[in-house]
Amino acid sequence: MAKRDYYEVLGVDKNATEDQIKKAYRTIAIKYHPDRNPGNKEAEEKFKEAAEAYDVLHDPQKRQQYDQFGFNGPQGGGFGGFNASSMNMDDIFSMFGDIFGGRAGFGGFGGSASRGPQQHRGSDLRLKVRLTLEEIATGVTKKFKVRKDVPCSHCHGTGAEDGSGTETCPTCHGNGVITHTTQSIFGMMQTQGTCPTCGGSGHVIKNKCRHCGGTGVEKGEEVVEIKIPAGVAEGMIVNVPGKGNAGHNKGVNGDIQVFVEEIEDERFVRDDSDLIYNLLLDFPTAALGGDVEIPTIQGTKLRVKMEPGTQPGKTLRLRGKGLPAVQGYGRGNGDLVVNISVYVPKTLSREEKEAIEKFKHSDNFQGDAATKRSIFQRFKNYFN
Repeated sequence: MAKRDYYEVLGVDKNATEDQIKKAYRTIAIKYHPDRNPGNKEAEEKFKEAAEAYDVLHDPQKRQQYDQFGFNGPQGGGFGGFNASSMNMDDIFSMFGDIFGGRAGFGGFGGSASRGPQQHRGSDLRLKVRLTLEEIATGVTKKFKVRKDVPCSHCHGTGAEDGSGTETCPTCHGNGVITHTTQSIFGMMQTQGTCPTCGGSGHVIKNKCRHCGGTGVEKGEEVVEIKIPAGVAEGMIVNVPGKGNAGHNKGVNGDIQVFVEEIEDERFVRDDSDLIYNLLLDFPTAALGGDVEIPTIQGTKLRVKMEPGTQPGKTLRLRGKGLPAVQGYGRGNGDLVVNISVYVPKTLSREEKEAIEKFKHSDNFQGDAATKRSIFQRFKNYFN
């Protein structure tokens, strides 16, 4: 399949800033992340394609070369990175994990396997948290009772019975890896892999703990406090290092990834860091003007003066009264956008009807010529 233009992949123009490129990549990566699309090969390819585009466009030198020479680089040698068809998921997370925050982006994947003896890292846990807009506006700390692997209470996480300790692995001799030599048409080839006897740790237990079978872990519970930063959005994942499952034999703990869901708000509609509020204005205030109260997500109310003759469809923008930008992805607060509608009662009393009838034929209630032309033009454009 032919490569798509990198700017097209990320949905940005050629004059996009570094922040715009970063934001676009993050949005696409969240949408097509493997954890949200398990087993979906098409989503995985789109995820890889976005990573390849970001690899080039976020690097000023690579971007300049791409703009000038296209996909092949200045001498036809590419950009020294990777291509979407051959990328490894672990490599993507190790390269771009900082985009999402945390060790492994937000998917729980680690970096490439290291050489030599390795600790048994505990697996990651995944939790889901539902947040109100008020909580998102200020940030919040949530408590979770988590059932997970904890260090064995009998052997204190060592996996050894009665402090018998460990000895050097007889298979890999403490290296944690074993080397395989095979004959190929190109000659003798050597490959390395994790030692199957010790699992890469370089040592084995002399006398395994009867309680945990030598793993050094058992099932337990822990109450975990997780701080959710202000400004997070639906689909984001907050990574909490070291609070996942305990690693076997005193290995490194895994992480917790907290998936964010937003609870729909009855008053505001979210648009990135802006909030939209629909104000239903009564007709007398729209016609005569007056003060109205606008609620904010911060819990206060703002008094806003409506000018006489305020028209339905008018928009007010209250600067800085929206949501804060999530840390590392912008500055300050968004705006509160107020869309004004005018309420027209469905039923009227006899006195109300008589009062309105008096003004029915008044020029002020007919609308001036400019207003009529504007309405006609909007109507015409709608059908064109």
